[in-house]
This record gives sequence, structure tokens and C-alpha cells, in this order.
Amino acid sequence: MGQWSVEILESLMKEAGSINDPGERIDFLSRRFLGTMYREYTLIGDQKREEVPVVNLEAVDCFTFIDYMEAMRLSSSFPEFSESLKKIRYRGGVVSFENRNHFFTDWVEFNRDHIGDITGAVGLRKTRKVLKALNQKENGTCFLPGIGPVRREIEYIPSSSLDNQMVGRLKTGDYIGIYSELDGLDASHVGIFIRMGRSLFLRHASSKKEIRQVVDQDFMEYARNNPGIIILRPKR
Repeated sequence: MGQWSVEILESLMKEAGSINDPGERIDFLSRRFLGTMYREYTLIGDQKREEVPVVNLEAVDCFTFIDYMEAMRLSSSFPEFSESLKKIRYRGGVVSFENRNHFFTDWVEFNRDHIGDITGAVGLRKTRKVLKALNQKENGTCFLPGIGPVRREIEYIPSSSLDNQMVGRLKTGDYIGIYSELDGLDASHVGIFIRMGRSLFLRHASSKKEIRQVVDQDFMEYARNNPGIIILRPKR
């Protein structure tokens, strides 16, 4: 739990519950986790080991960070948070390595009641579509042994096409996936879009050696240094 006790976490979620806008609620919650350490492999389970439900608020990677924020924004108590997390992290809330949402677009595929893909609505005609076999590398092997490939159409906005009109359609709290050009991957990194006045940020758990914590970084600079973005939006 790191710095968080159950009581303090419940108080935070209850305070967040008074914020009606889902994106603003995510901003409120995620701001409290700025400075949280980055750490990979905090989840327990793989092809050989049984999956175990994990809550680790002491250290996060980019994906577990947004898992926790989405579960918190839907909850007002710790038991409710734990159940929400299972439903967000695992298909149907069934805890197993096979059921874990390993890819960014898994999130919307299996959580359509509270998350929507708005990439096309933001990018309009400049949105690109590509059919990928997620988890299958160019050489035919899998990124994740024990998980079969899944064919899925991915929509993304090329970074070279991002303009002020598109960015104007983004809202605080939108979940941003950094599009990957690699076969078998939809996104190489994920974070949260934050608008503060005229400043735009990507709030994310950075793995860079000189950072390795949850930070706010310039959104446009980050996006333009990558192939493109996928955008998911929380629903009420």
C-alpha cells in the first residue's frame, strides 16, 4: 500500500466521488500519485504460475497505474475498489493469467460499459486503421507465452497528423495509448491526458532511467516523438 492506509484511500475515493465529471475525477485521483515509484512485474502470474490478485500502490508500471486510477474512480470503499480492479484487469472479473487484459485495447473490448474508444471521433479522416494479430511477433512467436494471438482492428492517429483541432477534442482524464508499429502490439506505453489551462500533459508512470516515477510531461512533445496515439475515454 506504500503511503496509503485503507482508511486514507477510502477517504480519497469518497472525496473524488463528489466530482461528477469522470475525467476530472481521474485527474483528482491520479494527481495524488505523482511521484509514485515505477516498477515492472508487480503482478503475480504467468504461463507457469497461478495468477494472484494484486494491489500494489507503492510502485506501478504504466498499465497498473491506469488500472488503479480507473478502479478508484468507480469506487467509494476498499472492497468496492478491489472488485472494480478485478473487473477492469480481468475479463469478466475472473482472475487468471489468460483472462488478464494484457493489451491497451483489451480494456475497451471487455469494459465497454465504462470505457469507450474515441480515437476515430478525435482524428476523423486522419485516423488510420490497421488489422493486427495482437501478441504475435513478426517471426510468428508470441510476446506472452500461453496466450494465443487475437486479430483486432486498431484505430490510431499518426502523430504527424495531430493538430490543434484534434487536441481540442481531448478531455482531461482521457486514457492515451502510444501506438506501436511493431507486429503484435497495439500500444507501447499508456498514460492519462491532463489539461491545465493552456498546458497539456501526459500523466504516466515513466520507465526512463532518469525518471522512474509517475510524472506529468509535455503531451505534444511526447506524442510527436512517437508514431501515434490511441484514445479511450471514461464514461459516467
